[in-house]
Amino acid sequence: MNVAVFFHRFGPYHRSRLDGAGEVLNVTGIEISGHTSEYDWDEVAEGASFNRICLFPDRYSEDVPTTELTAGIRSTLSNVSPDVVAVHGWSTRSALAATRECSRAGIPTIVMSESTAHDADRSWIREQVKRRVVGLHQSGLVGGTPHTEYLQQLGVPRRRIFKGYDAVDNNHFATGAEAARKDEENVRTEYGLPAQYMLASARFRPKKNLSGLLRAYAAYRERSSRDEVLELVVLGDGPLREKIEAIRTELELEGCVHFPGFKQYDDLPAYYGLAEFFVHASTTEQWGLVVNEAMAAGLPVLVSDRCGCAQDLVKEGENGWTFDPNDANELSELLARMTRASQEERTMGRKSQRIIDRWGPDAFAQGLKKAAETALGESVADSCFDSLLLRGLMHR
Repeated sequence: MNVAVFFHRFGPYHRSRLDGAGEVLNVTGIEISGHTSEYDWDEVAEGASFNRICLFPDRYSEDVPTTELTAGIRSTLSNVSPDVVAVHGWSTRSALAATRECSRAGIPTIVMSESTAHDADRSWIREQVKRRVVGLHQSGLVGGTPHTEYLQQLGVPRRRIFKGYDAVDNNHFATGAEAARKDEENVRTEYGLPAQYMLASARFRPKKNLSGLLRAYAAYRERSSRDEVLELVVLGDGPLREKIEAIRTELELEGCVHFPGFKQYDDLPAYYGLAEFFVHASTTEQWGLVVNEAMAAGLPVLVSDRCGCAQDLVKEGENGWTFDPNDANELSELLARMTRASQEERTMGRKSQRIIDRWGPDAFAQGLKKAAETALGESVADSCFDSLLLRGLMHR
């Protein structure tokens, strides 16, 4: 079976997923553009087990006129001749254009979604439009339980929804973290890491709630004895960096909270490997792949209950705990609890690895395969109304 998979821009996560899928399907990964303003990834290497096409390698997709974007997608579909096409999401111009072109060509599609009912404000009219767009797809590939439930709310039958979308290369983080632990002294010196620290990794944006994390961390330091307190390392960068640095100064945390900046994929395992545990405090998050990374590296995790991954990946008291991101006191108590649980960290970390083993690239591959087989058995609608709706949404 020939399956084409559309992504906005390939990063390391997309490559590992498509390599996994290429082991069980004939896969063509179609990348809309070679650049994105959201993620500053280095360019990833060609996949080992899938074909790769980039429509606009030297441009940002938002700079490509809609007519040119549509023509590029149409031409690529004609050249690739896929049996099934998987489309990431339903709101971007590229997703809408791919859905429209597939409907016009009679190609069944899979909607790949990590949206939940609670990750954004919902209005009745928008949900009705979304139901119509989502209904044009013949099956769905989603992150986990809350994403399945939301797609069902949008009218997709449960039998046509499959899990496994949100995966990372578990082996990359597991082996890299273990290598860092075996060479701890040199790695700690090379990366300038504290002797003991908890780790966070997030873009410096409002929903990541780094201000809330810092305030909870300050409260944690006040309630903990000096000899047991951990330092905090926060990976990432973004438009709120100056504001977050100012809060660090306000709370007098300059000597114990560290901002190393955005780190590329190959550097990440070292930071995970030498951390005691991981914390992710977002007020809203469709999934949270950094939690996958931390668990693959063998860390216990504290995860906001607003994260889409929390329900499936966090087993309370076994590999970590969930918390209300708006309750700094609750988070500070959990930071202290996790610090005191140092004797249990190895056990909890191993549990994290056992859980995340079921959510790697193999899960993406099997989910995509089942979704593709299901999509092939469903009829493809191509109405003038739906075509006009998609065209209107692309130009909004």
